Amino acid sequence: MRAKLLWGWAAVAALGISAPVKAQETIKVAFIDPLSGGAASTGEAGLKTYQFVADQLNAKGGVLGKRIEIVGYDNKLNPQESLVQVQKAIDAGIRIITQGNGSGVAAAITDFVAKYNDRNPGKEVLYLNYAAVDPVLTNEKCNFWHFRFDANSDIKMEALTNYMKPRTNIRKVYLINQDYSFGQAVRAAARKMLTAKRPDIQIVGDELHPLQKITDFAPYVAKIKASGADSIITGNWAQDMALLLKAAADAGLQVDWYTYYAGGIGSHQADRAEPSSVRYLRRGSQHTVCAVTGVRKGAAREIRHPPAISARGQRNADARCRHHGSEIG
Repeated sequence: MRAKLLWGWAAVAALGISAPVKAQETIKVAFIDPLSGGAASTGEAGLKTYQFVADQLNAKGGVLGKRIEIVGYDNKLNPQESLVQVQKAIDAGIRIITQGNGSGVAAAITDFVAKYNDRNPGKEVLYLNYAAVDPVLTNEKCNFWHFRFDANSDIKMEALTNYMKPRTNIRKVYLINQDYSFGQAVRAAARKMLTAKRPDIQIVGDELHPLQKITDFAPYVAKIKASGADSIITGNWAQDMALLLKAAADAGLQVDWYTYYAGGIGSHQADRAEPSSVRYLRRGSQHTVCAVTGVRKGAAREIRHPPAISARGQRNADARCRHHGSEIG
């Protein structure tokens, strides 16, 4: 995340920043993400990381000689609440917005920013998206004022399915994802790419569940177990990933996990869940494309991430996956 944020500040500096910001001695950035509820741990980690990077930049003279200040706003992972917080930030004189958790939120913000800037020339707002990865955000909803640092969901699934393709032990796959734009994009890409690369694989389940609302995934795990799946693909993150892994461990579910965010906060602990092998395909901010092979009961252990992987195209993603494979436990 640190490198991406530094590049983000560099982009702000290169743009020269809008006139209202230039007049200030401090460049304020509104961090709008969940700071309460099921995704709070992810949002709080993002806020602390931004503040850490701002401190580093300030120690080196700031950006364009100005100090950076990060101001946190709790959007409760809700698109409508996010727009309320964006307006509060604008009313406070802030012209740089950053957000990353929830593509539905990102879609609302990018639309708001585009309309606001059209109506307020000379007072433009810049939207820095560090992790909302629905492909639509930089395709159908492409917006001059929106800058995304992370690879989109389709790019991540390309890497994940390339990793899965030669593994003949994968025969039956269960898809379980969050019911919003990102989760729907993950399931669509998984179906399309598995069909193209491994038409012999049977998709034995395809489940969408409410975003950050489930407190017990035992019923979902029971369905997975009954399906006979040997592998799971999921884009779940934050509480939804951690509690899914916990329920799987409690039920003694023996499957391979192909995920985007198993390396996220809380997932590596997942109560008694212990990933026995994690292979990293592509990293970004807190977000990781990885394959978790096997989940079993045992003492919780922290996953030790390998060195950060720079993303320079699909060829290198596979090579780095092999190089950075990490055995846990």
